[in-house]
Amino acid sequence: MSKQPAQKLRLGLITATIWDNDGFYSVDMARSYKDSQGQWQNTTSYSHSDLLNLSHIVRRAENWIAGNANAPQ
Repeated sequence: MSKQPAQKLRLGLITATIWDNDGFYSVDMARSYKDSQGQWQNTTSYSHSDLLNLSHIVRRAENWIAGNANAPQ
């Protein structure tokens, strides 16, 4: 069984996946897109039009971590 993320945040096509590694948090960022066969894929490459949503989701991830970092387990 794989470990589940502590939280997933989404804004448009941008997703922040937050991982809790025994009180040390890390964040994976990804952008969703449809490939030529119409299947959803993820990438860690961002275009200029993604940057505003990326900055907002990074802020939301930081706020979530700050609010949960010292919460009792």
